[in-house]
Amino acid sequence: MNTVETKNDDSKTATEATATTQISGSQAVLEALIAEKVETIFGYPGGAIMPIYDALYDYNDKLKHILVRHEQGGIHAAQGFARTSGKVGVVFATSGPGATNLITGLADAMIDSNPLVCITGQVFAHLLGTDAFQETDVINITTPVTKWNYQVTDASEIPEALAKAFYIARSGRPGPVLIDITKNAQVQLFDYDGYKKCNHIRSYRPKPIVRKEYIQEAADLINQAKKPLILFGQGVILGKAEKEFRTFIEKSGIPAAWTVMGLSALPTDHPQNVGMLGMHGNYAPNVLTNECDVLIAIGMRFDDRVTGRLDKYAKQAKIIHLDIDPAEIDKNVKTDVAIWGDCKETLPLLTDRVESKSHSDWLAYFRELEEEEVKEVIQEELHPSTDQMTMGEVVNILNELTDGDAVIVTDVGQHQMVACRYAKFNQSKSNVTSGGLGTMGFGLPAAIGAWYGAPERPVVAIIGDGGFQMTLQELGTIMQFGAKVKILILNNQFLGMVRQWQQLFNDKRYSFVDITSPDFVAVAKGYHIEGQKVSERSELRDALKTMLEHPDSYLLEVMVGKENNVFPMVAQGSSVAEIRLK
Repeated sequence: MNTVETKNDDSKTATEATATTQISGSQAVLEALIAEKVETIFGYPGGAIMPIYDALYDYNDKLKHILVRHEQGGIHAAQGFARTSGKVGVVFATSGPGATNLITGLADAMIDSNPLVCITGQVFAHLLGTDAFQETDVINITTPVTKWNYQVTDASEIPEALAKAFYIARSGRPGPVLIDITKNAQVQLFDYDGYKKCNHIRSYRPKPIVRKEYIQEAADLINQAKKPLILFGQGVILGKAEKEFRTFIEKSGIPAAWTVMGLSALPTDHPQNVGMLGMHGNYAPNVLTNECDVLIAIGMRFDDRVTGRLDKYAKQAKIIHLDIDPAEIDKNVKTDVAIWGDCKETLPLLTDRVESKSHSDWLAYFRELEEEEVKEVIQEELHPSTDQMTMGEVVNILNELTDGDAVIVTDVGQHQMVACRYAKFNQSKSNVTSGGLGTMGFGLPAAIGAWYGAPERPVVAIIGDGGFQMTLQELGTIMQFGAKVKILILNNQFLGMVRQWQQLFNDKRYSFVDITSPDFVAVAKGYHIEGQKVSERSELRDALKTMLEHPDSYLLEVMVGKENNVFPMVAQGSSVAEIRLK
């Protein structure tokens, strides 16, 4: 067998080699990525993954590696990439602290169904279990927060392990996968006869067989309904079923409300789009959840932030649930008809069987309650009568300037809820946020990844002053690699969401939520990123326009009211119908 040298100028990669040759485990990793059409990797090198990085030196013309400033930043960037591109995000990290720094991102990706393949280096196989330098049992640590994980100790396992990893990550309900590769497996030579993609694993059934009798049962309920309501989540986006979903709602005439993760699956201004569900969602869809007669849930999981008190949730309605993950069926809300399957397949079957209707009177009821919310909440938030700027007015002007075509990436907190409530979207895969885990620090690195996933689109990261300080080191990633991210910090000088709860439920006992921040513009300048700070309303529109028109990354800090609250709000332990307007 021939050995392929990796350092010589005239060396060949395995893709250029003859049918069967010897390559290293590290080369096999990179060949797998090329075969899977990976173009961008986010990562941070270290001792245990050094052989893979050494091999990467000879693959620079085929694989782009983005050196992040922290492994958590790397995995959030991979999440952002996956969300805007619809592809699998890839992360490299070393053993020990490198691997454990991925845990928050893995948990975030797991609950939000982001397809990732994370490759971690590990100590030599003969040192496993000896508490060697930077050894951590990454397999047991990551088992609860991965869809699948596997430890490779022999180089010959690498092609099959990575083929399975990509297949599992992207199929069915997507999620993160981790492959831990010992250092000996990375340097070991083995007979390589090519990479074979995986499309079947025994006992793994990512795409279930659709039971058409349940489709008919659901259609019968929908056709008889007088006040049906659709709740849609990210499953529509993950299933690439936006077109099928729109056809279904337009034929059925049913009002449709979205979860935070489902936002952008349907254009914001669609006449049947009735707004956001949940704790800080819109008034009408929350109240009328408890008045509808048939509730059709599509690609959503009945999260507690959506349902409020389960014993008071939609008890009057027949429940139809479409989901690809059987674990979500009947987990929180008992269904009357469960349709287990890929919504890209099940929605057309359902559409064929439902009658064409308008439900105009029922839809008008949503608009009536919407007018009440506009009067009590939205008008003052978007067009405030006080001198203090609001987060809502910033987002409103941003909408006007981007015309709903930007990718909006948010961190977690009040700004996140305001952005989700008021941002306008014309196309899918435009809202990138941490939904289920609520990870502060997500916004900046996720925006970097989002730009690499959709470099042709404007990417705006809306971040609070607290969350920004958790991962601001990723400004260094922007500085070095040139991602064109517009960073919009909405600074209320508080950990705003926690402060709001302390105000409403703890008698204004503001315990450690008053946060002091550095000069963000000066910090950005230190990373060679232009920026400015705005404290006056008269400067806001021009400042936003300057940010958006700047050819490179730009940081804009906007000082907003310190004690403004996000309403409406469903208090913890309350029914969705008990949503507060003030």
